Amino acid sequence: MSRNRRSAKAAGSRFERQIADHLADHIDDRIDRRVKTGAKDRGDIAGLRHMGDRVVIECKDTARVNLAGWIGEAHVQAGNDDALVGIVAHKRHGKGYPGDQWITMTVDDLIAILTGERPQPVIEDSN
Repeated sequence: MSRNRRSAKAAGSRFERQIADHLADHIDDRIDRRVKTGAKDRGDIAGLRHMGDRVVIECKDTARVNLAGWIGEAHVQAGNDDALVGIVAHKRHGKGYPGDQWITMTVDDLIAILTGERPQPVIEDSN
C-alpha cells in the first residue's frame, strides 16, 4: 500500500506522539505534542527545556531524508519560539522503539545545548 497525504499525516502525528511521550516519560511530564499554530510554526514538541532555554524539535517520519531542509526548518521554528536550538527527530526505519530514533543537529546546536550559549558564526574576509 502506497502512502497518500492522509496516511503520511497520520504517520507523522503518530511519530510526534511517540517522541513526545518518550521524552515526557524520561525527562519532564510537561513535554507534549504542540498544537499546530499556523504560519509561525514553533516545532512539533512543546515543553522541552535545557538549562532554562527552550529546545524546539521538528519530527519527521519519511523515507526520503532531507537533513539540510529539516534543520533549516527547525532553526526557523526555534526563532519563532525564541528557543536556544532547533533539532530534528527523524524516523529510523525498522526500529519502533522511540528511543532508537535519530536526532540530527548542527555542531553549533550541540555547543548551545552543552553550554547554554549559541556560538556566533565568524564570517571570514575573502580578500
